[in-house]
Amino acid sequence: MNCLPLLRRWFSAKAHLTLRPYQEECIESCLDALRAGYSRIGVSSPTGSGKTTMFVSLISRLTPSPERPNASRSLIIVNSIELARQAADTVHRILPDVSVDIEQGQHHRASGSADVTVATYQSLLRDERIRKFDPVRLKAVIIDEAHHAAAPSYRRLLSHFHHGIVEDGSETESKASSGLKVPIVGFSATFSRHDGVALGSIFERIVYHRDFLEMIRDNWLCPVRFTSVKAQVDLSRVSINSGTGDFNARSLAHVINTSSINKLVVQSWLDRAANRRSSLVFCVNIAHVHGLTNAFRQAGVDARYLYSKTPQFERKALLDSFRRGEFPVLVNCAILTEGADIPNIDCVVVARPTRSKNVFAQMIGRGMRLSPETLKKDCHIIDFVDTMCHVSGVVSAPTLFGLSPDTEVTDNSTEDLESLAQQTKEVQLSPPNDVPEPKSVTYIDYDNPWSLVDDASGDPHISKMSKNVWVACGGGHYVLECMGRGYIKISPSARTNGDSHYVAHYTAASMKWSEAKAIGLATRFRSRRNVLTADTLERAIQGCDTYARTRVVYGPMQLGLLHSAKWRRDPATEGQLAYLKKRFKMDNAAASQSIELPTHPGAWTGGLRNLTKGQAANIITRLQHGAKAHYDRKQKMVKKAHEAAARMAERVERETVRVGPLRR
Repeated sequence: MNCLPLLRRWFSAKAHLTLRPYQEECIESCLDALRAGYSRIGVSSPTGSGKTTMFVSLISRLTPSPERPNASRSLIIVNSIELARQAADTVHRILPDVSVDIEQGQHHRASGSADVTVATYQSLLRDERIRKFDPVRLKAVIIDEAHHAAAPSYRRLLSHFHHGIVEDGSETESKASSGLKVPIVGFSATFSRHDGVALGSIFERIVYHRDFLEMIRDNWLCPVRFTSVKAQVDLSRVSINSGTGDFNARSLAHVINTSSINKLVVQSWLDRAANRRSSLVFCVNIAHVHGLTNAFRQAGVDARYLYSKTPQFERKALLDSFRRGEFPVLVNCAILTEGADIPNIDCVVVARPTRSKNVFAQMIGRGMRLSPETLKKDCHIIDFVDTMCHVSGVVSAPTLFGLSPDTEVTDNSTEDLESLAQQTKEVQLSPPNDVPEPKSVTYIDYDNPWSLVDDASGDPHISKMSKNVWVACGGGHYVLECMGRGYIKISPSARTNGDSHYVAHYTAASMKWSEAKAIGLATRFRSRRNVLTADTLERAIQGCDTYARTRVVYGPMQLGLLHSAKWRRDPATEGQLAYLKKRFKMDNAAASQSIELPTHPGAWTGGLRNLTKGQAANIITRLQHGAKAHYDRKQKMVKKAHEAAARMAERVERETVRVGPLRR
């Protein structure tokens, strides 16, 4: 009898029973939590940390509870047949005396009585298949890639084993608070959900968490180098999936899957990673997979691809060949994001921008496993950042370390980026010594029609340019009312070469219909005349003052244009007050009370009756020339920016993992 295979199996099992220190710590944390009465717990540990080894070792140490003395079996739930096979192989290796079954598809039908059953959650969704697993006989249910567990399909499945997990619309609170509670332990590298679905509805608490940066520092994961490439794309217009919070694949592909971007990806790989043995590339969709693979091949690179419809036998042969290093580039779409055990990967190209920190971490995690047998020293991560990255919210190598997405990252190590992040934080917290501390803060809202009713010019420097009352109307527009003869308006513009300048026009006052007909005009509104074009606002103001004095307002009437004009200090007229009451929909009582406005220097807080004629004229000018529209638009933009910032902060908070209770 040949005993060599049995001896090899025995020695292999014994070798794998020696856990790494953090793995031992993780298992003890799980056991302590279960002993403390928690029955739904989570473990957060990065890709490459040996999660399968941890949960198989945990199974071996779990004992039946006094309430269920016959509970000696375990169920491991995974997302794919590849993960099922990996888990089953690990059980065989670590626990050679334990019987193992696989429940998946048509080819793997478990008996339901094995010591350990590894099942895909898709198969367990069928009633006839999940009924094979008697919850009373189970000592634990292990969930791999547990960040998916809050999905409705998972909830329905898990409620079969634990009545504390309420299936929406079917379970009652009384049933949820009592009844069967098989311990459920979830493992994931990204124990949070980008779409905001609360994992707290499944798991009570995180009992162990370890960050990938800690693992790299402790040499449990390979060193990583990062390069971010600025791509001439704008992701701000790519639609967002309301369910996941990430980019819609089809919309994203229209921007990313182009000849120029694909060539940039290939050229970046040739420049930075052509000497890498095994590069894994992540794409947006199947069309992008084909497009980028062809771009690599046109550059003379042996690139092959993998996607959801690749036949199972072909997929296995392709991955085995890639593991052996028989070709340098493997392009894929949403296949190797989770669970792929390919330690030799020494370069990851993220050609699929994402707004999810989880997805980004899953992709780059594919290259972080140690592989000394392939002489792998480190892994190079290459990602692509759009030119509008602040708007699109894309996650990249810089943002992973808390840096601005504009930060230049070229072949930087994790230590480099951590150091840069710390320096940036210190600069933000410590103001430069040569900047004096401000004694007061003053700001002016030029678009608010109620602000600066006295200093109508708005910009303080305008009053230095002219003695006339130029009224700031928002958006860089200035208006000089010409004593009933019309107005001159200065507006910012731009030349074809992009340089800014100012243009001015004079619009004469409208006439009565009788006056217009008398001189043969078809309209009572007179046409607008070009006055000048100037390179600076100061020259525009000076030129328009001259035009007003020589072409529009003559003699003593010119004094009425001045800030010091006597009429400006008189009480506002009934006509002015009636216009303002109508425009702001105020009754007589409201008009006599204080106006509720944002409190800042220059804002008017008196009642309408307290306005002077000059102040009322300034407000009316602003209203008639679009200041309120400018103000309303700006307020909407400010509100929109605040809402976007709040959503971003909430998203970041959701993706932050901490040991402790989970929010439902």
